[in-house]
Amino acid sequence: MTKNILLSGVGGQGTITAAKMLTFGLMEAGYDVKMSEIHGMSQRGGDVVSQVRYSKEKVFSPVIEKGTADIIVSFEEMEALRTLDYLKPDGAVVVNTERIPSMTVLTGVEEYANDVIEEIEKAADRVHTMDASKMAADLGNVKAANVILLGALVKLMGLDDIDWEDIIRKNVKEKFIDLNLKAFKVGADAVK
Repeated sequence: MTKNILLSGVGGQGTITAAKMLTFGLMEAGYDVKMSEIHGMSQRGGDVVSQVRYSKEKVFSPVIEKGTADIIVSFEEMEALRTLDYLKPDGAVVVNTERIPSMTVLTGVEEYANDVIEEIEKAADRVHTMDASKMAADLGNVKAANVILLGALVKLMGLDDIDWEDIIRKNVKEKFIDLNLKAFKVGADAVK
């Protein structure tokens, strides 16, 4: 059976890096994996969505259809709300509670809604919120939030049997390996 994971965030948060590490880990574990990316002005803080589909059988398309995502991992609150229509009825959502105002909010055209998490909780039965950005800052580098969220995703999807330490070592700069190994553990430990 094919599993569908959607990762959403804002340019610069490491959404694509996390999706690539997830893809490499799944491939090394023998899964057939397809990944797609959508960049909406990601260089300028626009939205970024990565879709990862995997199975022990053949996966034919990298695209997740609406209503079929097993899990949505959002690196920012509003991005979780924007992608909720992809979640299947019994799916789970992991949300980094960081708020990054869009250009329309920054220019005063719109306001950032105060009830984003409440709206997500109304739409999904299994919602896991965490301040991954603060957790990463506490480890010494806010950019490790993506690996914290990856750790939470791996735990929720039951993919603990993959050698994630090896995947992290192969995919991050040497000077950041220890930080990212700690970040991965923090994320996995944060999920009940």
